[in-house]
Amino acid sequence: MTDNQKIHPLHDVPLHDVEAPQQHPSAPLVPRNSSKSDDHQQHQPLPMPNHPIRNSKPPKKRRSCCCKFFCWIFSILIILIIAIGIAIGILFLAFRPKIPKYSVDELRVTQFNVSDNNSLSVTFNLTIMARNPNKKIGIDYRGGSHISAWYNDTKLCEGSLPKFYQGHKNVTVLSIPLNGQTQNATGLRDSLTQQFTQVGSVPLNLKVKQPVRIKFGKLKIFKINFRVRCRIVVDSLNTNNSIRIRSSSCKFRFKL
Repeated sequence: MTDNQKIHPLHDVPLHDVEAPQQHPSAPLVPRNSSKSDDHQQHQPLPMPNHPIRNSKPPKKRRSCCCKFFCWIFSILIILIIAIGIAIGILFLAFRPKIPKYSVDELRVTQFNVSDNNSLSVTFNLTIMARNPNKKIGIDYRGGSHISAWYNDTKLCEGSLPKFYQGHKNVTVLSIPLNGQTQNATGLRDSLTQQFTQVGSVPLNLKVKQPVRIKFGKLKIFKINFRVRCRIVVDSLNTNNSIRIRSSSCKFRFKL
């Protein structure tokens, strides 16, 4: 060896400092349980449907609007009913209303004749007593009233009550004429004769319809109808005689 040549010693190099050569995979990684054909099918694009895709329509708002409208109407009706009930309750507690009372005190027969053409002419004069037992309520009797007298199902005569105002704790006596005429009265006359012969009395029914306005203090409410049904039993129907009323009972109700 020549003098110019020098030998350099090699130092030990740690293994971790030596970079391993990078290996590029020659094929994509595939799961063990799957094959390449499966992976190829999974990446294929889905076929397009033949029919066109329709967009779903948004829900209509008309139904919700109708529901809200009916809810409002129902709520208003409930409020009105509650308000009317409260008003009626206040009026009842403040005025303590009582039902008016009626009675038939006298009946006079001025005409009860059968003519040659077999028609019956009847004229009654009724005396009716009307009582208003209320301390704070007045009754205004309006026009358009009707009263009729009946024997069984046959109307004998009819008339009307006068217009008047009845104040608090008041008793009013009314004299009411009733007139009527019945055609083909042969059967009616025979029935009345048989009734009087067997029983000695004749039952009559009175039907009254009277429009009124009730006055609570200074407040007058809307018009209502009084309906009165009276049943009286008299000892005869002879004219110009003193007719005694054996029994009398009246029932009262009102209708809006």
